[in-house]
Amino acid sequence: MHWLSIVLTVLMLFPPTPAAAQPGAGTPGGDPTPQAAAAPAQAGTASLLNIVVVEGEGAINNIRQRTAREPIVQVEDENHKPVAGAAVTFSLPSRGASGVFSNGSRTVTVLTDDQGRAVARGLQPNGVKGKMEIHVNASHNGQNSSTVITQTNVLEAAAAAGAAAGGISAKLLIGLIAIGGAAAAGGAIAATHGGGGGTGGGTGAGGTTTISPGAGTVGPPR
Repeated sequence: MHWLSIVLTVLMLFPPTPAAAQPGAGTPGGDPTPQAAAAPAQAGTASLLNIVVVEGEGAINNIRQRTAREPIVQVEDENHKPVAGAAVTFSLPSRGASGVFSNGSRTVTVLTDDQGRAVARGLQPNGVKGKMEIHVNASHNGQNSSTVITQTNVLEAAAAAGAAAGGISAKLLIGLIAIGGAAAAGGAIAATHGGGGGTGGGTGAGGTTTISPGAGTVGPPR
């Protein structure tokens, strides 16, 4: 019985620690232990980009004169405010109707200015006629946007409708054509009048009166 007394004494001095409650274990009422609160929602997504084509859409490029309308775009945020410092890449087709930029390449990247605008300078068409699609991609703070600008490469003879691409407006071209036509018509009229007055033996239209010798009368030609 001596050993039993020792065991009881130890239990009294060092009582056993109760087991910790397990997560999710049921309570006497049957309700589960509440779970930890859900993680906070992620931060809102960054602003989106919009590309607005300012110039270059539908332009006619003159192959013979190697002139073209430089594409200009404006990068805006979702509130339509200009985005400065956005990287804008202009890319021309690798085959068919295409061209090069001022750097001699079919691709050029520029940064937008304070107005959010980017210009692909020095565009020159190649010698292939047809539609040319300029792919535009803008990126800023991890956001991207893209669009396509369509132009047409034509020979000089077919470039009348797109003379503005070479620095001549369509109205001015029409005016020059009208002036040239009026000058040609005036020259023809002057030549006609000059030729009628220089010939002595021709008879004029409308019945020119003549004087018959010895008759003493004036009458129409017989």
